[in-house]
Amino acid sequence: MTEPRAGAPCVELHDVTVAYGRRPVVWNVDLTIDSACLFGIIGPNGAGKSTLVKAALGLVPLVGGEVTFFGRPLSQVRSRVGYVPQRESVDWDFPVNVTDVVLMGTYGRLGWFRRPGDRERRLARECLDRVGLADVATRQIGKLSGGQQQRVFLARALAQQADVYFLDEPMAGVDVRSQERIFRVLDELKAEGRLVVVVHHDLRTAAEWFDRVALVDRRLVASGSTAETLTPDNLRQTYAGHIDVLDDVGRAIAARERTP
Repeated sequence: MTEPRAGAPCVELHDVTVAYGRRPVVWNVDLTIDSACLFGIIGPNGAGKSTLVKAALGLVPLVGGEVTFFGRPLSQVRSRVGYVPQRESVDWDFPVNVTDVVLMGTYGRLGWFRRPGDRERRLARECLDRVGLADVATRQIGKLSGGQQQRVFLARALAQQADVYFLDEPMAGVDVRSQERIFRVLDELKAEGRLVVVVHHDLRTAAEWFDRVALVDRRLVASGSTAETLTPDNLRQTYAGHIDVLDDVGRAIAARERTP
């Protein structure tokens, strides 16, 4: 495998443009994330947030632009990049149990011709314990609550042992207990020196949870530290005047700045 370029950003998007048919969904996005942090991608419904993540991961084709990880194309560093999709994109009736789902996270390092062994099963148990689901390891995934399902897919990503994680709306339809557990794990990943990029819809919690954010409305409106980016002017540009939480965001930012 080609070694990552020394000193290169964790993720770099240059002039990224995506279209469905003739309809542009994301255009001319330049975004650089240099180092480990909790990074939120924020914007209104239909703004192209999920499409931007899928384009970065090669799940939808680019009309133009390029994406690199550690200075290299994704194909050269794929094992270093993990992904947690939206729950709606998963077939929860598939006859597989929780442990089997988590073991899927080890396949990238095993290759096509090796099956998970004792080491991988120990890792799966550790990842399930980390997300608080060791007690449901043998349960069929469709029998879990929405919050538990999301945590199973987070455990699968943890089993990949990546350096960069993308999560697409991990809090959608998730109970408060699962939200707290998920963000506790994401904080731990950041402390371990990993980058966590989260598509997120709730501005109030975004102000509390993320170190840096990007505001997206088909194009990149602004990016940077949370306090410097979630400004009234940037939010008005992003939400085109349809925003009713500016005061809540301001209070959340102020509370964050007062936290030692």
